[in-house]
Amino acid sequence: MAVRTLGELAASGKRVLLRADLNVPIKDGQVTDLTRLERLTPTIRELSNAGAKVIVLSHFDRPKGRRVPEMSLRPVAEALAAVLGRKVGFAADCIGPEAEAAVAAMSPGDVLVLENTRFHPGEEKNDEGFARALAALGDAYVNDAFSAAHRAHASTEAITRLLPAYAGRLMQAELEALGAVLGAPKRPVAAIVGGAKVSTKLDLLGNLVGKVDLLAIGGAMANTFLAARGHAVGKSLEEPDLHDTARGILARAEEQGCTILLPEDVVVARELRAGVETQIVPVTSIPAEAMALDLGPLSTAALLARLGEARSLVWNGPLGAFETPPFDAATVRVAKGAAGLTRAGTLLSVAGGGDTVAALRHAGVLEDFSYVSTAGGAFLEWLEGKTLPGVAALER
Repeated sequence: MAVRTLGELAASGKRVLLRADLNVPIKDGQVTDLTRLERLTPTIRELSNAGAKVIVLSHFDRPKGRRVPEMSLRPVAEALAAVLGRKVGFAADCIGPEAEAAVAAMSPGDVLVLENTRFHPGEEKNDEGFARALAALGDAYVNDAFSAAHRAHASTEAITRLLPAYAGRLMQAELEALGAVLGAPKRPVAAIVGGAKVSTKLDLLGNLVGKVDLLAIGGAMANTFLAARGHAVGKSLEEPDLHDTARGILARAEEQGCTILLPEDVVVARELRAGVETQIVPVTSIPAEAMALDLGPLSTAALLARLGEARSLVWNGPLGAFETPPFDAATVRVAKGAAGLTRAGTLLSVAGGGDTVAALRHAGVLEDFSYVSTAGGAFLEWLEGKTLPGVAALER
């Protein structure tokens, strides 16, 4: 997908509305994870250094069209200033007199954060009138919030019909990474999909079997596939009503020439807690009173061997209950293996989704993958093959 990028924007002297994702975790008025702010800084610096007046738009949480003081972006603006190492202004509204006055007071190179766009009901309704009020504050629009691009909101979609619109550097990097693994990838292409439920990832699995050469299924999702194949899975989390669906995915994968890799052995326990007694068993012998909570060593080794043959990897979801040791072993081992192949230059690795980011951070390899998306829902919808309104709006 070809989108307009910052390189095509003559930013000097212009008021640039920069749609960011400042929806960061806050506790006791302090931002507790600066990752999203740090990833935004290259675009802000590039625009500021070019002499633009950088006006940052973002939502925060779900105020549902009302002004909720606890959902103000003021503390986020302060954290952004600390990350940038420079002054960042703040306006107590995103449209109207307060926003207009704050923008009018800016000099070239200044950075200003406007208040939560979702304090206005027009944001989530993709209302053109609200979009016009936003657009009146700028001369050009840059979207650097891939994580909000799956929503057709006023600050992501309607506004692009009113101002020249471009992708920021973070948006550009995300699109290039996803295109590299699912657009025109180096083959073989492997996908790892884990997590708890097949029901939340039906569209994802359905799309991937037509695009990848190997699909490895882990986490509790694998239990549903094992049960669908006739294996007794004891007290493992699984979805009995999706057995037919799982068999359909397996059949479609075979038609498409996609190999599905399911566990051959698993780590089981009678309860999910740290330090519990565990046992490694073949998937054909899961005890009736136990739960499968992680891939076993044979399954882990088989997956690592297949990754050694792959040239591209997309990963969404952990392979076991990684938050509770020792059920993090397979996720950590495979993550470190994929990171090593990436460092060696033989594997392009792209990962995303909330649990995936946490799992890779837990494994200590977050910085070793080719690209790790923090976009959550938008990342998933892209993998599902859906059109993202905020991205489509930036197409040439």
